[in-house]
Parts: sequence; C-alpha cells; structure tokens
Amino acid sequence: MGKLGDILAHPEELLPLIRIYAATKKATQLPEDPKLAFCYDMLNRVSRSFAIVIQQLPNPLRDAICVFYLVLRALDTVEDDMAIDNKVKIPALLAFHESIYDRGFTMQCGYGHYVRLMEHLGTVIDVFLGLEPHFQEVIADITQRMGEGMAEFIQRDVETIADYDLYCHYVAGLVGVGLSQLFASSGLESASYARAEVLSNHMGLFLQKTNIIRDYLEDINEEPAPRMFWPHEIWGQYGDSLEDFKQPGNRRQAVQCLNHLVCNALQHLPHCIKYMQGLRDRDVFRFCAIPQIMAIGTLALCYNNGAIFEGVVKLRRGLTARVFDECDGMGELYGWFTQFLQALQEKALLAVDKADPTREILLDLVSSNLQHCESELTRIKSEQPRKLPTQQRLMDASLLLLTGAWFYRAWELGSSSGSSGSSMAGVWGLLDGAGGVLPAGYDGLEKALVLMLLLAAVSRMVLVRLG
Repeated sequence: MGKLGDILAHPEELLPLIRIYAATKKATQLPEDPKLAFCYDMLNRVSRSFAIVIQQLPNPLRDAICVFYLVLRALDTVEDDMAIDNKVKIPALLAFHESIYDRGFTMQCGYGHYVRLMEHLGTVIDVFLGLEPHFQEVIADITQRMGEGMAEFIQRDVETIADYDLYCHYVAGLVGVGLSQLFASSGLESASYARAEVLSNHMGLFLQKTNIIRDYLEDINEEPAPRMFWPHEIWGQYGDSLEDFKQPGNRRQAVQCLNHLVCNALQHLPHCIKYMQGLRDRDVFRFCAIPQIMAIGTLALCYNNGAIFEGVVKLRRGLTARVFDECDGMGELYGWFTQFLQALQEKALLAVDKADPTREILLDLVSSNLQHCESELTRIKSEQPRKLPTQQRLMDASLLLLTGAWFYRAWELGSSSGSSGSSMAGVWGLLDGAGGVLPAGYDGLEKALVLMLLLAAVSRMVLVRLG
C-alpha cells in the first residue's frame, strides 16, 4: 500500500510527518540578503534534511555552518567528478583552501544542483569573507586538510582498515573536527570542544562508514568508473571482486562482508555517545544527535540485508520524522539507540547464520552498548521525569482537539440533535464553512482521512504519556 500503508501501520508517525513537512517549508523561507538567500537555497537543494536541522541553530553559528557545508560540498564535487583529469583535479584540491578567498573563483564540474553551486561559488565566497575571522580560519583550515587527504586517496585505493579509517577521517572526521571548533568558537559549547579532535573524528567516521555501507550499489555502478571505499582487507575475505557481490549467487558471502563492515562501524558508537554527553546547547545537541540516530537506525536496517546489493535501503520516512520530532536530550538519544541496538541484537540472534564470522563480535558490541544505554536511560528517567515542552504540549492538545472536531463533523455525530452545546460542535463551528473539508462526493475519503488523523493524535498523546 506504499505510504498510505505505512501510515495505517504506524499512525503515531502521522503527526511527526506533518511537523517535518512544516519544518521543511520553513527551511525554504530564504533570508532577505540575496547572497545568503543563494546559500540557503543551495543548502535546501543539496541536503533537505541538513537544511532543517541547521535552520534551528542560532546565528552567527547558523550562517557559518551553512557556508562551511557548501564549501566542503564544492570541494567534494571536485573530488567526485570522474571526468576531471587527475592532473587538473589534484592541484585544484590542494589549492582549494586558497581559492575560497578569491571572489571570482568558479569551476565547471559536477552534476545536477552541484553544477550551479560550482558556477556561482563566488556568491558563497562573498558570504564566507563576511563571516567573523575566527569562523573563516576554521573553515579554511579544514578545507586545506580535507583537500590534501582527498588528493592522497585519488592516487591510491582503500586497501587496509587503516586506509579506510584515514580516508573517512579526511572526508568526514575533519567535518566533525571543524564543527566542534565552530561550536566552541561561537561560545555555545565549551572551549574544550575545540580540542576534542579524537571524539569529533569518531562522530564523522560513524556517519561516513554508514553511508559507505548503504551506498554500495550506487558507488559500484557510478559512471564513468566506480568509486569504492569498502576496504580490501575486509571484502577480500569474502570474495575476489567487489563486483561479484552484485550477483545473487554470491549473496551469502556478500551479506557476511556487509555484516563485517557494520561491526567495524559500531566500534565508534561509544565515542559518539561520550561526545554528545558533553553538549550543553539544545540546538547544537539536536544538530549532532539526529544524524547519529539516523546512522544507527540505518545500520540496523542494513545489517544482514541482501537488499543492499539490489537497490536503495533507507529508513521509513515516518520513522525519520519521529527522530526529528523526538530528540531533545540524552534521554531521547538513549531511547532511540536502545531501540535500534535491540533490533540489531534480534537480527543477530534470530536471522544471522551462526557460521557468520562476525556474528559473535557484533553481539558483544551490541550488548555492551545496549547495557550502557539502558542503564543511562533508566537513570535519566528516575532523575528527570520526561516533560514535554509547554509549546509542544499545547500543539499536541490543539491537534487532538481539532482532529476530534473534524471527526465529529465528518461522521455527523451531532447531526441528529442539531445541538451546538458540545465542545466538539463548538470547535467545529469555528472551522465550518460551506459543507465538508473535501469536495462533495468524497465523504468516505474524508471519514477515512480524519479517522487516521485522530488515531495519530491519540497515539502521540499515549506515547508521550508512556515516556
């Protein structure tokens, strides 16, 4: 049944879906300054989910991170474009940190929205040069270090696990390092985060390895030539070629290799938890925590899942909306981590072949992380009973009241008496126009739709009560 089937199966996700739709629309409201407007428009085009969380940050940090992201996406566009000869690409990567001080700098490369980004990079550079100097220094330093790392791996493959960690450090760990420095520089987080390179690196590696695992098929099919980052030290234990994993006859070995990579990624989880425990600003916490929750959820979905070698595997949209909606502190983070770690544990115990070489390793990793998360979640619940923010409680109550009123009207529960004395009749009276919400002839559809909305509203209230 597709999306409708998902909503019927998970009515508690309907209200979060509505809220994330509203947040998406809000993120598309651009600043009045035309150069900033271009930056945020590009941000929405190249990463809608990132645009939502970044818009919740306060300024000047918000603009600095927007520019930071676009500069690194531009650098990544140069690296990813396989049509650029290495004799041109490598010098461009090495000099990119200097090019972002040149207002006239552009490059003809990339695809889709990235073509426009590269053609109008001078606009991003104008905004970059308008940032406070301490923000500029961080962005330029990380751009230089990342460009050097990308240039290094253009000239060699990812052979060992050490290579894998180093490549992921260059393309993602350094992003974590830069973000930590921006957080500290803004004053929103402790100055110690500017020096937390090891933990920041783990944050980036966990996200990048998840993406590399999930994107097997997209990367192996890339034109004009595949760009693969699964390390030979791991995949070589399960096959002679990464291409072979696409073949159904090699699915058992392919899945075992996939499970090995998931184990490798999970080693970063305790360090990510430690990093997020120290964050003190709610908006910064959400900015960091939501991608980490999405990553552990994606790993739980990918683990032992042969569909990775056949197409796109990603979290259900409604579940993603709930993550965005329910992530305000460590209590929620531990709750989500517990849920996805339990899913991994159940898969390993019930679905994975006992002969799988890394099954026991994964169970040990999951068990230790799960024990910590469950213990901390219990402690937080006992010390700080979960309280929904007043604004959110009012919003949920209002939605329940409005959907109840619509249900009352659509199902004609008060039509026989004609009374206007009940609260539902009174609320609907404020909303009622000429007949139903949907055009005439769609009464059945309206009844079904309002029933789903009412179930979602009630489910939401119950879930909040249960904590």
